[in-house]
Amino acid sequence: MTDHERLHPLRPFLKNWVWEHGRVGTRYLDCLDGQIKFDEGKKSHFAAEQYVYVPIGKILEEDRSTDGPAVQEAGLARFLRAAQLGKPEEAGSVAEVQRAVQDCIELGLFSAYQLEAQQASARYAEEAMFDDEIRAAVVEDIRRVYVGMREQLALYDFSVLYGLPAPLLISEMPFIDWRVQARPALPFVSLPLGPYCLLVGAPSGRKSKTAPVVWKAAAAMGPLKDHNRWIGEHARLWLVATTDDQLVAAQGRFAPASDDVKQEDAKP
Repeated sequence: MTDHERLHPLRPFLKNWVWEHGRVGTRYLDCLDGQIKFDEGKKSHFAAEQYVYVPIGKILEEDRSTDGPAVQEAGLARFLRAAQLGKPEEAGSVAEVQRAVQDCIELGLFSAYQLEAQQASARYAEEAMFDDEIRAAVVEDIRRVYVGMREQLALYDFSVLYGLPAPLLISEMPFIDWRVQARPALPFVSLPLGPYCLLVGAPSGRKSKTAPVVWKAAAAMGPLKDHNRWIGEHARLWLVATTDDQLVAAQGRFAPASDDVKQEDAKP
């Protein structure tokens, strides 16, 4: 597979935002030019940014050339589809669901440290360092923050909230750590799995083992009601929604489209 054909690590999630009514594709806001666009097909070509992979697991000998965390694609796809449909019985066995949730967290953290990794790379590039030294310094910076976080999350209890009353947004940074990013702080982390389903993690108090994932039909977002606002405010590259209205509401943060440039057809 050539580099330009490489699929985005978040594509398993983005597939849940693909519309198949008349035209198949994804509605999204291009945060670089402020235009609402429609991406044809199912491959999420609009999500084409470069990303940096830093192993944050316990095995330090992981292949540093890997593009991203190793996930079980079939199991993850089955879990994400079941979450969107609100059918936990179709998500797989208890062990398969637990593995899928861990894969979600790996991908969520992977997306979360991208900005920090890119800023660190740019900062070290200004110094008299070889490429491998820059890479090693970036890895050290990211691991210093995220290894401990990953170990904490391994002992969290996770719930899938499905059947949400209003559609969620997703961006290139969908993982939210409400413990540090909310005011006041909340004891949760979350990751949107689809427009109507959300993965939520909370401290368990356990020192080992992993509890089964809990599935909950949710009529409201509760304390996580600011999810869409947070996603919209922190998007830098693209923002995906199920309706144009959601994207129009977020356009004000980004450069307005030029008067002489017609917005792409965003309505299938």
